[in-house]
Amino acid sequence: MTTFDEREQAYEAKFAHSEELRFKAKARRDRRFGAWVAAQLGLTGDAAQDYAIKVVRADLAHPGDSAIIEAVLADLKLKGIAEDERKLKSKLIDLMGEALAELEADK
Repeated sequence: MTTFDEREQAYEAKFAHSEELRFKAKARRDRRFGAWVAAQLGLTGDAAQDYAIKVVRADLAHPGDSAIIEAVLADLKLKGIAEDERKLKSKLIDLMGEALAELEADK
């Protein structure tokens, strides 16, 4: 095996690890975001956990932050809670940073 092949394999392994970390962090972020929104909706206990799982599944079904935000905004609107889309996006960004930091610390 040449040095180039070894470097290529190392790069591919690093890429695979980064993608796995990103997937785990996104799932963790989505679950926490769902729990945060559930609290905004006044949900507790199993209902709050079910809502958090619903948010994770929504992202898996329709990847992308916009799908999650639209669904959450609709749920908040049904409860008469006015929420700003920018605030929700900011919360997602903050939670992603926390999730990545925790996963990096768990190494």
